[in-house]
Amino acid sequence: MIGRLNHVAIAVPDLDAAAALYRDSLGADVTPAQILPAHGVRLVFVNLPNTKIELMEPLDESSPIASFLAKNPSGGIHHVCYEVDDILAARDHLTATGARVLGSGEPKTGAHGLPVLFLHPKDFNGTLIELEEAAS
Repeated sequence: MIGRLNHVAIAVPDLDAAAALYRDSLGADVTPAQILPAHGVRLVFVNLPNTKIELMEPLDESSPIASFLAKNPSGGIHHVCYEVDDILAARDHLTATGARVLGSGEPKTGAHGLPVLFLHPKDFNGTLIELEEAAS
């Protein structure tokens, strides 16, 4: 069911400093920052030959990333994102097997303008999983 790894997301306390570190120290291609109010984050993508790294900071204290950073002040890996062909079919299959979808269970629009869902980390070996419907 899952396809390719779309990205690994890293929560950071200072997005501009983190983007500069990847761009200036590692020579990476870093996208311009974008704000996703529905997810409570400001983010950039670091484009790699085989995947992307998403660097994200909270928009405010109500963001899920703010609570993550409260426990991990230096930041750290927040989630991994896998592509699926049909997000609703993936959701239905996963819930039928006992996996928990976070939030309402309805997809939201993610950073790439595509539908996304998050799966409970307790159901996946302590790892928060994002599913993103693959672009057609």
